[in-house]
Amino acid sequence: MAAVFLHKKRKARLEQGHPWVYKSEIERADGEIVPGQLVPVQSHLGQYLATGYYNEASQITVRIVSYKPLEAMTTDFFVERFTRCLQHRSRFVKDAQSYRLVYGEADFLPGLIVDKFEDTLVVQILTLGMDRCREQIVAALVQVMKPTGIYERSDVSIRELESLKQTKGLLYGECPKHVDILENGLRIRVDIEEGQKTGYFFDQRENRAAIAPLMTGWGHRSGIERKEVEHEGASQILPVNANGKVVTFPYWDGASVLECFSHTGSFTLNACKFGAKKVTCLDISEHAIESARTNVALNGFQDRVEFVVADAFEYLRTQVKGLDERKVRANAGGGAQGKKIDTSKPVAEGGRTWDVVILDPPAFAKTKSAVEGACRGYKDINLHGMKLVNEGGYLVTASCSYHMHPELFLETIHAAATDAGKLLRLVEFRGAGMDHPRILGVDEGHYLKFAIFEVRSK
Repeated sequence: MAAVFLHKKRKARLEQGHPWVYKSEIERADGEIVPGQLVPVQSHLGQYLATGYYNEASQITVRIVSYKPLEAMTTDFFVERFTRCLQHRSRFVKDAQSYRLVYGEADFLPGLIVDKFEDTLVVQILTLGMDRCREQIVAALVQVMKPTGIYERSDVSIRELESLKQTKGLLYGECPKHVDILENGLRIRVDIEEGQKTGYFFDQRENRAAIAPLMTGWGHRSGIERKEVEHEGASQILPVNANGKVVTFPYWDGASVLECFSHTGSFTLNACKFGAKKVTCLDISEHAIESARTNVALNGFQDRVEFVVADAFEYLRTQVKGLDERKVRANAGGGAQGKKIDTSKPVAEGGRTWDVVILDPPAFAKTKSAVEGACRGYKDINLHGMKLVNEGGYLVTASCSYHMHPELFLETIHAAATDAGKLLRLVEFRGAGMDHPRILGVDEGHYLKFAIFEVRSK
């Protein structure tokens, strides 16, 4: 029988629940093994440890699917696994009809991602072992989930590490190009054919809702207070400005918000829902901004959102540069160095600030070797972002780079704060949502870091 035997002096990662066996951990492979085939994994003494599928072309040579002997990943095997996946989501995201149904290794199905968008499923098959089982996967999904359609989005470069071609297309039934979903009570239109990854990122669902406390409580900065006044022939408690006039704008107490790397505008939508006064929604992609514009319109928030197509790094630098120039002009002639400013020259562009700045960039470090450059990127974006937060406002910042470990992420932001002359107070630190569970000891699953900081000047 074919079998894989591990080195005697390797780390006992497999015994501790890690589902990957690297090529460097394998002492030998006995028998003829067809790429993608299931094989038992044994210790150097021949003790059975687990069963996984094999691909010699990959550095992750075996991916574990069972800790009991398993001959084949049949339709029944996938039905049992998908049923467990559904039970977990029904418990923890029970009010949602759209969520991540299958999350690879964390659902004991390495190399497979399934997202549920209402009655449509979008599948990513990332490895050779799972690719060999696509018929069984589709049949099991149809049996368990009864979708109207299943669409494949395996158009990702990671497949090439498994000697697989990128592919996408219809697998079952009928799938519309756009699917409208509800998340946190908000309507979002998802492009399952052309959107990033599977079309939408469910991992920030709870984090998007976590910004709710930041969105109101700002009216006092404009001199607006609730007072008892005579209005329309009756005594009422209403918002009144410094001139004693009743304020009729319904979002007078809301925050001004900047969302960078907006993608579909998901944080913008939540900001508006929770009472933001004005939101600037920014992304470098025209397609992303059009998606965000559609979603804002679907929820009736057009009057409170402005859209910007720009590189976030350049946009933030421009605003900081303009802000610095305005500060210099404000101190002209009275500064410590007594420098005079030529006020005949036009003021530089930029100089805007916000009550809340949200930074949710794509992964800067996709490999371990890219961490140093990623740290520079995260430091730069957060340094400029926090400089544009009004005193006592909030920086909401995230990283989805696995190689950017939580401690390093916080250290990088702390270094940025030091250089910016800011003091940060950590209000909340979170990971991915409940439809993205994590197996303890599998650090690769702890990729998302999400933090809310109060920003103050030294």
